Amino acid sequence: MTPQKRLHRSVDIVCAPFFSQRLRILYSKILASLQTMPQDAAYRKYTEQLVSERFNHVKMEADVEKLEKKINCGQIEEVIFQAECELALSRKMSEWKPWEPLIEEPPPNQWKWPI
Repeated sequence: MTPQKRLHRSVDIVCAPFFSQRLRILYSKILASLQTMPQDAAYRKYTEQLVSERFNHVKMEADVEKLEKKINCGQIEEVIFQAECELALSRKMSEWKPWEPLIEEPPPNQWKWPI
């Protein structure tokens, strides 16, 4: 059984007693989602690197406080929330396919301001 941890800063986030299992599932799903993208896609390269690093920390560290320090992105509940958001984004990125060429050329002064 995972030791209980008191949540003291983020009152809107529910404490996660099975954080390791939840993060393993989320990180596995993110990595699977990234496999649908081309290997040279920037989003895939950098997200895969970050998620793999965090996934390894989760596999190696059972203590929640040590894991929070290694990941260094807030409390474990916040890390879980970030992983859930990243999973949703990775699925959207697969749908949007930002690595493909533009359908049409943008207007020449699209980013010029003031017009």
